[in-house]
Amino acid sequence: MSRQITPRQTQRRSVALAATWRTQSGLRANCQISDISAHGCCVETKGLYVKVGVRVVIRPQGLEGLTGIVRWVEGPHAGVEFDSPLYQPVVDHLVNLHATRRGVGLEHC
Repeated sequence: MSRQITPRQTQRRSVALAATWRTQSGLRANCQISDISAHGCCVETKGLYVKVGVRVVIRPQGLEGLTGIVRWVEGPHAGVEFDSPLYQPVVDHLVNLHATRRGVGLEHC
């Protein structure tokens, strides 16, 4: 699937962070956040497929729900733009706790 590439506001950082997400219609599933920045994240799930433009709430382990909108979907991966940017020290803390060794610039995220 081809999608329009738009510049990111901030660099995403690789993580492996368990979470749940819920659509505006109430469907929910377990997921994993594979990269994150203050402005958005890449979510991977095999239990819930969404379309571009759908509003979602993502709840990473240990955090309140983060609201946002799905900006792209490729298979089990979806890019979500947060409604409000995360406080950068929160992003740094999540990366410190859940960082992965793979590099940013992943083909799906």
